[in-house]
Amino acid sequence: MRVSPAVDGPYRVAILWGGLRGAVTLALALAVTESVSVPGEIKRVVGILATGFTLFTLIVQGATLRTVIGWLGLDRLSPMDQALSRQVVAVALQTVREDVARTSENYELSRDIVRSEAKRFGKRLDKAVKTAEESVDILERDRVTLGLVALAGHERDTILARMRERTISARMADQVLSDADRLIEGAQSQGRRGYQLAARRSVAYGRAFRAAVWLHSRLHLSGPLARMTADRFEFLLSQRLILRDLNVFIHGRIRRIHGRQVADVLHDLLSRRIEAVETALEGLRLQYPGYADQLERRFIRRTALRLEEREYTTMLEDGLIGSEVFTDLMKALGDRRAAAEQRPRLLIAPQRAELVGQFPLFADLDEAALKRLGGALRTRYANAGEVIIRKTSVVKSVFFIASGAVELQSAGQSWRLGGGEMFGQMAILMQKPRRAEARAIAPSTLLTLDEERFRQLLDGSEALRKAVRASAEKRGIDPGTLLSDDPEDV
Repeated sequence: MRVSPAVDGPYRVAILWGGLRGAVTLALALAVTESVSVPGEIKRVVGILATGFTLFTLIVQGATLRTVIGWLGLDRLSPMDQALSRQVVAVALQTVREDVARTSENYELSRDIVRSEAKRFGKRLDKAVKTAEESVDILERDRVTLGLVALAGHERDTILARMRERTISARMADQVLSDADRLIEGAQSQGRRGYQLAARRSVAYGRAFRAAVWLHSRLHLSGPLARMTADRFEFLLSQRLILRDLNVFIHGRIRRIHGRQVADVLHDLLSRRIEAVETALEGLRLQYPGYADQLERRFIRRTALRLEEREYTTMLEDGLIGSEVFTDLMKALGDRRAAAEQRPRLLIAPQRAELVGQFPLFADLDEAALKRLGGALRTRYANAGEVIIRKTSVVKSVFFIASGAVELQSAGQSWRLGGGEMFGQMAILMQKPRRAEARAIAPSTLLTLDEERFRQLLDGSEALRKAVRASAEKRGIDPGTLLSDDPEDV
């Protein structure tokens, strides 16, 4: 695995020729000549060789480096950059012509002068457009790569602007900037594929998160998981905010330079990123329903404070308020901002014994039944993306979601379930096999119950029977094929 992009041959030659190593040579030579254990004749030879080598690097290599760079062609744009430059000139001149026309109209300049200058400018524009159209040096895949690099660069600039506005917290700054840098590096080194790999990595659950899940599930240490889950919530909300602004850049800038086809490709890639972020965020919302609402409220408060600060600054610049009043206003604003910066605490779901009693499905069971059920249930942990039920598998258990989120897919339809809901019951209760797949879309804690005990539980719980009917109706299945009003008929 490369730790840096590959260096082209001409650049390697230039680096080798321009690597003036005289200072290093002299330092090593001095280490030899100052040693008492080295014979004097050897010291003299080393000193002469070091001096000669240093003079050669300074006089020969240093004086000819510019010539070598020119000979290698490194002082000129590549054919692709030259073609891009011609196209950028054409797009820029088109924009300039529109702006000049508006300016001339606003200031009511002489029509003869405007017409004369417009004709002169039009000739230059026509020439630039013709030159750009005749250029065939940029392949379509190269245009996509250039567009992705520009898009990732604009994303980084947008992040920095959001940080200055304090829309993105300092806590998230390093992570979102690091992801933007990986997008740029991926697009530069591998084009579309590198960009997509970097994009997928930004929303994936890493090893550290899996380790935090293991600590929580095995050792009951919930601190690391709570902190990392809260960070992920905030990161996904920040990323969604940034990504939705990028379509304007694609349509307004990249499309004019690289054409409609490249812009459509970039729109498609960006749409996939937005969908991945929305899916990851939806998984967390299902897992912790109220926490995303708290973070969004915090975002609105911080945005309001930023706009309030802008109004005070504008009033100061316009002379409507003095510096003393401005200082007092900003002090009060700073206090409110410090309160708004505090991130709400995320509470991780309790353990199995407590979870069983919190399921609405088991609301009508007495304490003894809940205790027996708690002993019968088995805990299973699933990472995001893990397939829990495959379409080809025979389902022998019902799954209750203690925490996390699961996506079901069947007959071209999909449903997302969160904490307190169940799945797998349709495959057990239907008269015919049901080809469905269940996949975790967030790290999930599942409680499983085998078929026999599930049927026994169904006989004694009206709340569970109602939940099964509601689930069947939601998926377009006739509840009569699953249950009857008489539990003995199940």
